[in-house]
Amino acid sequence: MENLDVTVLRTLHQWRAQGHRALLATVVRTWGSSPRPVGSTMALCENGAVVGSVSGGCIEDDLIYRYSRVHAPHSATTGLTHDIPTGPPERVTYGVTADEAHRFGLPCGGTLELVLEFDPDPASLQALLEQLARGQLMQRSTHLGSGAVTLTPLTAPAPLREEGGVLHNTFGPEYRMLLIGAGQLTEYLSTMALFSGFEVTVCDPREEYREGWRVPGVTLSKEMPDDLVRTFGVDRRTCVIALTHDPKLDDLALIEALETEAFYIGAIGSRRNNEARRQRLIEHFGQTDESLARLRGPIGLYIGSKTPPEIAVSVMAEVLATKNGVILPSSVAVGPAKDAEGALASAPVCGVPRAA
Repeated sequence: MENLDVTVLRTLHQWRAQGHRALLATVVRTWGSSPRPVGSTMALCENGAVVGSVSGGCIEDDLIYRYSRVHAPHSATTGLTHDIPTGPPERVTYGVTADEAHRFGLPCGGTLELVLEFDPDPASLQALLEQLARGQLMQRSTHLGSGAVTLTPLTAPAPLREEGGVLHNTFGPEYRMLLIGAGQLTEYLSTMALFSGFEVTVCDPREEYREGWRVPGVTLSKEMPDDLVRTFGVDRRTCVIALTHDPKLDDLALIEALETEAFYIGAIGSRRNNEARRQRLIEHFGQTDESLARLRGPIGLYIGSKTPPEIAVSVMAEVLATKNGVILPSSVAVGPAKDAEGALASAPVCGVPRAA
């Protein structure tokens, strides 16, 4: 499952290539609480079809009402054209008043501003999609006075910005997840990663594990994991997670991953197993505490998980928090949380020690 931005662009391109009129809406400013962050996009076809979102649904409904032919029979009584206009982009603001905030489902005090682009050029959309398919980070710049669009390759993500009458929005290739080991936990984690918009590759040279693989949409590799990491093109939009518990498969791949810009590198296992792994990498592979600083383990947020699906939830939550730049308190990490839980369990009750 591709990420939402790419889905919006691809669907919009299909509509335009088929001759349909359509618009692209981008969230450019928010005040207070807002349902969707700046840079979020949605596309609307003249027939009322929508892909993507800019709110919880009410603003989408209003845009459909104003700019599609679904309500055309009512135009004589409302005075609205109910059609996508021509011309340069327009700004639309929702939620200025309390009544509007309530009507459009915005949180109390929430306001957002959209830029609407009418009939985006299909050739430009195709060029953008081709670059994204090659793994290239791209900046799409829209001249707000004319609607003209230029595309520029980038080497690092950049926030949406407007300067000199030009709106710059960054579109990146899909985030990627490389999982080592094709066991049951991997099946749950890869499924969650797919519906979170990641492109997922699972690497396992063990034929008996590959034969039982059951998750569609995942690239399955039989290469040795360290070889695949070297050729995978791991970048800052990639995470690498070792799930086999087998040092022959995990250790060298993790060492290779630590030489990359991967935003998340981790390995499954208990605190004891992860400490043993670190000592192994230091004693036999020349690693240091500094070189292993980015290696996570035990991975996941502490939610008391015991089963593979629950463990996958905890790992996916940590991956997404890291991807989104959220600094998590140490208390939610497995080690500190278990220590705190153990201390609480052994604490005396009203001065009387708990029973063993």
